[in-house]
Amino acid sequence: MSIGIDKALEIADRVEHFVREVIVPYEQDSRRDHHDCPTDELVMEMREKARAAGVLTPHILSDGSHLSQRETAIVLERTGLSPLGPLACNTGAPDEGNMYLLGKVGSPEIKERFLKQLVEGRSRSAFFMTEPAAEGGAGSDPSMMLTTCRPDGNHWVIDGRKAFITGAAGAKVGIIMAKADEGACMFLVDLPDPAITIERVPNTIDSSMPGGHATIRINQLRVPADQMLGQAGEGFKYAQIRLSPARLSHCMRWYGACVRANEIATNYACRRQAFGKALVDHEGVGFMLAENLIDLKQAELMIDWCASVLDTGALGTAESSMAKVAVSEALMRIADRCVQVMGGSGVTGDTIVEQVFREVRAFRIYDGPTEVHKWSLAKKVKRDWKAAHGG
Repeated sequence: MSIGIDKALEIADRVEHFVREVIVPYEQDSRRDHHDCPTDELVMEMREKARAAGVLTPHILSDGSHLSQRETAIVLERTGLSPLGPLACNTGAPDEGNMYLLGKVGSPEIKERFLKQLVEGRSRSAFFMTEPAAEGGAGSDPSMMLTTCRPDGNHWVIDGRKAFITGAAGAKVGIIMAKADEGACMFLVDLPDPAITIERVPNTIDSSMPGGHATIRINQLRVPADQMLGQAGEGFKYAQIRLSPARLSHCMRWYGACVRANEIATNYACRRQAFGKALVDHEGVGFMLAENLIDLKQAELMIDWCASVLDTGALGTAESSMAKVAVSEALMRIADRCVQVMGGSGVTGDTIVEQVFREVRAFRIYDGPTEVHKWSLAKKVKRDWKAAHGG
């Protein structure tokens, strides 16, 4: 649904005011788990404030309809102005992508049971797809999936292991992908479940997502047949519906974080004196900030372009790959320059610049590494050439 850019800007302005005035002070809050991720107590406290301010899940309207992708970009970019903003406003991964998918393809019963609690910000979710690399499981290549599911009466039984499952610890809703004889399948499950065990939560470079990125064992999990999305063998089709918007929403949120990091670096460079003048007046520093402006604008335009493609109803697989590569690489350059401009201050926790650098570095891996997207695009180049030349 489109509400118009002007209305989206009104929502975004309210979101920005909330994030800057209410959420930014939480950046120094000590409520973190032993992996340095925000605790659920902190998340729910911030969400109550977002609810009171009328900016909780701002990209989904009261009737359940979703803003257009271009409008979503305007709003999600503002939630990203703090690493805590997407958590507070309920626009973060993996919940945002899961809400989008269930809103598109979930049955009325699934929407009532699983989607409603997510939209209301009362619980978190996890998307169980990737698997341990050491076992040869699915990663960037989902066709390598080893987790299995088999019918048993009016249930399906799932067995396997999953890895890097964001937010699994503490999640209440799970979307699990497994393979059957018919092909990939996708299931909705309530969490926690005794058949799903968290084996470990590794320390990772990022620290913005509650629950971390867990390794999971699934042992004889019984799921009612009506909790499958669609039919057996349609799992990858539904994953494709989620894929491009989720890639792009990562771009939106981390774009907002880099806008803020650049503000902090600019403020530092304009106030800090060295060698007789402000840092910004030294060409080496001033040029880095100028390059940041260029990269920010290019990233913004790439997001808007890809969003406009998705708004036509196209899957936008190639376009989202291009956007993901271009934006993640641009944001990495921006974050790196912000650290460099600030020198020693840039590698401390005194500002969010150091965290943004870590988070954006991880973003170059999320939803497919840069190299996988380039490889996929190169295959498209060859297919298009063959089609044009009768190959």
